[in-house]
Formats: sequence, C-alpha cells, structure tokens
Amino acid sequence: MIGKDPVMSLLARALDGQAVRQRVIAHNIANLNTPGFKRSRVDFQAFMQAALDDSAVRMKRTDPRHLAGRAGDDNGPQVEIVRGTSQRADGNNVDLEREMVELVDNVLGYRAIGQFWSSKYGIYSQVIRGGR
Repeated sequence: MIGKDPVMSLLARALDGQAVRQRVIAHNIANLNTPGFKRSRVDFQAFMQAALDDSAVRMKRTDPRHLAGRAGDDNGPQVEIVRGTSQRADGNNVDLEREMVELVDNVLGYRAIGQFWSSKYGIYSQVIRGGR
C-alpha cells in the first residue's frame, strides 16, 4: 500500500533531494578557504517540480528491447557549479553566511518533510491496526 502511494513516493524523492542539497552545502563550507573553488548548488524547487511532473505520467517498458524512458534513469537533483560570482582575490566564491542560511533552510525543509512522512505513515499504521 505504501509503495504504491504517490504522495509517499514524492516524499521519499524530496528527502533524497534534501540529502543531496545537504551534501553540496557541506562541500561548499568545507572548501571555504580553497583558492579558486567555485560553490555548487542544487535547485531543489526545480527538482521537486520535475518530480511532480514525472509522477503524473510514467513510461512503462513492455519489452526489454525497448529504450528506457530516461537516459540512465538518473532523475535525481542536478548539482550545478556557480561561476562568475567571486568577490575574493583568490577566486573562491563561497560566502559562509549564505551557506549557513541555505543550511538552516535545508534542515527545516528536511524536518518538515520528515514530519509529514511520519504523520502519513501513522495513518497507515492506524488503518492496519483497525483504528486502535
């Protein structure tokens, strides 16, 4: 039942996307003092919009000789390198304050998605137990 629920599937993808974003932010902070380093970012909103669009229509392979619906089935969030925003002499464009704001935003988003997941899962558990 849970595996077929499109909301739970979307929430799982959202948690995966938030985890990727967390790793990217941590990588940026870790390279704060690396000369020439260019920060990376994940456009989480674009990722979720694509996930919503994808959940509406799915291609199904009816024969193993058919082409897959996606090249490599890679539908995770895209990490992009941000260029041309360096204001430092060493060419590094990581701004610790911006990264910390994004980190807090990501943590709050992860928690909200996790809480929604828990409440949805709780409903399933209650139904399975017969409303007790």
